[in-house]
Amino acid sequence: MLFESQIRDLKRLLPWVRTQKRKSDLRELMRQKLRVQKPDDLASWSQAVIDRIEQMHCFRHAHVVMLYYPVHHEVDLRPLLNKYKDEKVILLPVTHRDHIELRQYIGEDNLKSGHYGIPTPQTGTYRGTPDLVIVPGLAFDKDLVRMGRGKGYYDRYLRKLGNVAKVGVCYDFQISEDLPWSWHDVRMDKVVTPSATYER
Repeated sequence: MLFESQIRDLKRLLPWVRTQKRKSDLRELMRQKLRVQKPDDLASWSQAVIDRIEQMHCFRHAHVVMLYYPVHHEVDLRPLLNKYKDEKVILLPVTHRDHIELRQYIGEDNLKSGHYGIPTPQTGTYRGTPDLVIVPGLAFDKDLVRMGRGKGYYDRYLRKLGNVAKVGVCYDFQISEDLPWSWHDVRMDKVVTPSATYER
C-alpha cells in the first residue's frame, strides 16, 4: 500500500501533471511581467496591434466579429469596439459557470459589470456564429499555441467553431519559444503582437 506522499511523487512524474505545473509557473511569470509595464507603453503597444488587425483581410471582410473587453492589462482593443460597432456585428463573450455566451456590443452605456467584474453588454444572446474570433492570452508561442488564464472558457468555445478564423493578440514579451500544450488547447490561425503577425 502506497503512502500519500509516495502517490503525490508518482503523480508529479506524469506528463500531464508536469505540463500543468509548467503552465502554472508561466502564468504567474506573465502576470508579474504585465503588472510592471508602464501604462503609456501598454497603450502604445495596443494601438500597434489594432493597426495590424485593421490591415488583416480576415478582419476587413468579417461581418460578425467576436472581440473582448480588456481586463488585467490585456491588449486594449476598445477603439475597435466603438469604431466598428455600427459597421459590423461586434460580439463580446459573457462567461457563465462552464461556457461562454455571446452578446452584441452596442456601446459603453449598455455595459454592466458582470462575472469577474468584466463589463458585459445588456443585450440578448447572439445565436449565430462569428466570422472571426479575436482572443487575448497570457502567452502564445510561434506555433500559435495559446495559454489562457486556466479556466478553459475560450478553449471550450473555440473547439466548437470549426473553420472560423481564430486570432490571438498579445504583447511581444508574451511570445514564448515553446509553450506546454495539452490536447484540449486550441491553436490560433494567427497571433498578432505590436511588432509581428505569426500565422500558419
